[in-house]
Amino acid sequence: MKINGRVLYQLFKYSIYALLTINVFVFFGEEWAATRLEYPHGISGGEIFKAYAATIDTAAWVVLLLMFELETYVLEDRHFTRAVTLSLHTLRAVCYLFIVSAFYGYVTDAAYVYQTSPLAGVSDLCALVGQNWSYATTFGEYVGITASNCASLSHLDTFVRFDGVAAVVDEPGLAGIHFLAMVDVANAGVWLLVVLLLETDVRLQEKNRFEGLALYLSTVAKVILYSILAFAVVAWMVTGDFVDWWDAFLWLVAFVFIELNVVEWRQESHEEGAVTAD
Repeated sequence: MKINGRVLYQLFKYSIYALLTINVFVFFGEEWAATRLEYPHGISGGEIFKAYAATIDTAAWVVLLLMFELETYVLEDRHFTRAVTLSLHTLRAVCYLFIVSAFYGYVTDAAYVYQTSPLAGVSDLCALVGQNWSYATTFGEYVGITASNCASLSHLDTFVRFDGVAAVVDEPGLAGIHFLAMVDVANAGVWLLVVLLLETDVRLQEKNRFEGLALYLSTVAKVILYSILAFAVVAWMVTGDFVDWWDAFLWLVAFVFIELNVVEWRQESHEEGAVTAD
């Protein structure tokens, strides 16, 4: 049986979307584990966006991605009734609210890892065994210090602790955590700019005005922004953070599909305009 190439393309595209949906639960598992250490007395309502920034952000982005898929590919122009358009815009507005809130969470998470102080009187992590201390293996991830792992976590003899929690790290580890925290913030901020551009593209395309200077400026801006996002993928890959680089890579692929949807939509509009002119 021969499978149509278009069908394979759609299957691949929706497989990417499905993998991104799975990542929502992966991030929830990671953040749930981290909150047990960072919030030993529980999470207040105002701290939810900080504690579960990646989970909320990814979930909102998945819904937003599906909204773009509907608007740029699934729905025909005749389907855009006033009710449908209002529903899409309202749901997207809610997604943006959560995404901006999650961005605030990324910023506060990054600020948190700069709140440290020297760990006085400890030159060997094994001295902390049995005292419920944890070691920060990377940004947002911790492992309990035990007799079986204390000697392998760090070979240095000076450490810093994160203020307010029983977690430590050595200086090189802290520098790596600071770098990844900044990558997180930059990545989230750039995605906000990308989606702002995409929203503008879609609105212009709806009015058949996505041409000339608007098309050129959008293309140049996206080359720059997607390059920064690709750098984030490489940064996470080099640091060995599989979940983050895999998620970032999937998002790049997913939005390539949305961009291709817009290109196809634009081409169809040109063809329809040419037929009408004839």
